[in-house]
Amino acid sequence: MLVIHIRDEFIKLGQAMKLADLVSDGVEAKYVISDGLVKVNGEVDTRRGRKLYVGDTISYNGQDVQVEGESE
Repeated sequence: MLVIHIRDEFIKLGQAMKLADLVSDGVEAKYVISDGLVKVNGEVDTRRGRKLYVGDTISYNGQDVQVEGESE
């Protein structure tokens, strides 16, 4: 499982996918999210602006990414 670290209270789903190198840019993130290919905490979410908090998990294309705080 990949891990991304955030400094703020949350990160938006599209930004998190770019940070984790799951997609190459925001346009690709927009399409894969709107097509229902991304799961957040095990459930499909089609909102690119979905706020992710520490402890949330993204699943896309066989890859899982855990969101953690900066101090973890």
